[in-house]
Amino acid sequence: MSKPLRELLSLLQLEKLEEGLFRGQSENLGLPQVYGGQVIGQALSAARYTVEDARTVHSFHSYFLYPGDPEKPIIYDVENLRDGRSFSTRRVKAIQNGRPIFYLTASYHGDTPGFDHQNAMPDIPGPENFPSESELASHIAEFLPERLRKTFCGEKSIETRPVNIVNPLKPKKTEAKQYLWIRANGEMPDNQLIHQYLLAYASDWGFLITALHPHEVSLMTPNFQVATIDHSIWFHRPFKMDEWLLYAIESPTASNTRGLVRGEIYNQQGHLVATAVQEGVMRFAK
Repeated sequence: MSKPLRELLSLLQLEKLEEGLFRGQSENLGLPQVYGGQVIGQALSAARYTVEDARTVHSFHSYFLYPGDPEKPIIYDVENLRDGRSFSTRRVKAIQNGRPIFYLTASYHGDTPGFDHQNAMPDIPGPENFPSESELASHIAEFLPERLRKTFCGEKSIETRPVNIVNPLKPKKTEAKQYLWIRANGEMPDNQLIHQYLLAYASDWGFLITALHPHEVSLMTPNFQVATIDHSIWFHRPFKMDEWLLYAIESPTASNTRGLVRGEIYNQQGHLVATAVQEGVMRFAK
């Protein structure tokens, strides 16, 4: 297991303060706020401590209310909404500086046989055909703000290999689609819940920027603001984060300073393992 992955898994293991109350540390990626995937991953980690082992999360829906401070820990308050014969539901409130900054509601379900169908996996060349995001970023490292160089150019906990290469310094108008190969940087524990909240962490990286592609802007465009409003995932089938997954992303619409993105996540066997949807703000700061 790589050092960055080990540190991330440690970050997602929370300190229990009392029943239903947990504390998580924050990582500073050089961004002005806590990375949204961290809050999602930690919220799912908090909820899992309160659910029986036979049930895994099959969906969650979350809202970001305020940006988190990357220099301060976050408190996670888990509420048990329901434990039924087949499903369990938890609501998690993330608190920082005495106020809620994020809410997540997650539903858990056991393994039950039933009907099965799915979309076909896109016909995309394998990950061995593409350089990593870190390799690509190293070519423009001198132009990146110093606080972001390690985040983009250094070894990562999640390896990302973009199929469609976009230069964030000189963005061109392209189709609102993106394909990413993603994989944990090292062998993972054999626990599906850990793989799920690690995928939740990874799913926020590079997601909303797909909605920027038709508009010739990027995260590096001066005075341009991008922020997540809400984020949801449906987990369809078991998967392993330490094996390559294809993240097929599209943005069906953007309007009124908001962009919508939708992603389907496949393993290399062609199984659709998860679907993600996010809406976010994308506008020039006033």
